Amino acid sequence: MHFSAGDLARTRIADGPDPLWETVLSMQQLHEPRPEPLLDAWRRRACRRGRSAQRILAPLMPKRGYFPDFLTPAAAAGGLEEGIDAVLSTPRRQLRAEVGMLADANALPSWARSLADGETGTLRRFGGALRQYHASVLGPAWPDIAARVERDRLHRSGTHSRGDTHAMLRTFAPMLSWQPPVLCADYPVDRDVHLEGRGLLLVPSYFCRRTPVALLNETLLPVLVYPARAPRQQQQLTPCRRLAPLLGHTRAAVLQTLQEPCTTSELAQFAGVSLSSASEHAAVLRHAGLISSTRERHRVRHTLTPLGMDLLAGRA
Repeated sequence: MHFSAGDLARTRIADGPDPLWETVLSMQQLHEPRPEPLLDAWRRRACRRGRSAQRILAPLMPKRGYFPDFLTPAAAAGGLEEGIDAVLSTPRRQLRAEVGMLADANALPSWARSLADGETGTLRRFGGALRQYHASVLGPAWPDIAARVERDRLHRSGTHSRGDTHAMLRTFAPMLSWQPPVLCADYPVDRDVHLEGRGLLLVPSYFCRRTPVALLNETLLPVLVYPARAPRQQQQLTPCRRLAPLLGHTRAAVLQTLQEPCTTSELAQFAGVSLSSASEHAAVLRHAGLISSTRERHRVRHTLTPLGMDLLAGRA
């Protein structure tokens, strides 16, 4: 993403979690086969709730690839009902175009044609499914969702107010790389985006787990949704002190760092060790059953296992 001086002035962090972005991204995470300690318990509960809503929403929110832009309108920043109203008010031309793009790569149910045509009854049923899903699946978890997003937002916006946009964008490393005037993200599609004075809205998300998601429309404010993460310096240090005699200070710090899933390079940065040392410590913790590691393209991502989480919490 290429920034001008005007883009830097117009870049900001969203005021809170976006209910429709969280809806789409949580639907994508719901049936993700890879284990995710922070989401596994939620997945088990969510699969038992709001099943009729999930059946309606799932075809338009596939686990991989494109999903329609009209599902995440800017109006949702004002709340769920404002967002749903905007979804139901989507112009027919946009509905047809975006549902058509989705149909090119996915098998859609027969009612999707009525949705694309803006048929009132179908739109209302879709809006009802959004409400039901939010109430039954996201509602019970919303305090945790809001708290994580708020911690991230306060960290980024605080850095912005004490410094400038440059300082704030540097807080995203290594997830995002700020090399003025370009912001680089690890993204499935190689693309250059020139913001052209529109600025950028950065939206922290609970259910965005690995790489950021971009919404780029020529007529709208560009949006980059990214995984909300607690600032590392605010994490509880007691487990590290308690476990140091058992694991050693460095390995205990590495284990504690993995309270947030991260790649080997992120682990090295946050734990303050070399890349080779981070890889070695991760291997030892993995063999002990305290963490799991999965390869994602050219990276390896490490997460705590239930045993590792229990050990840090003092339950093991």
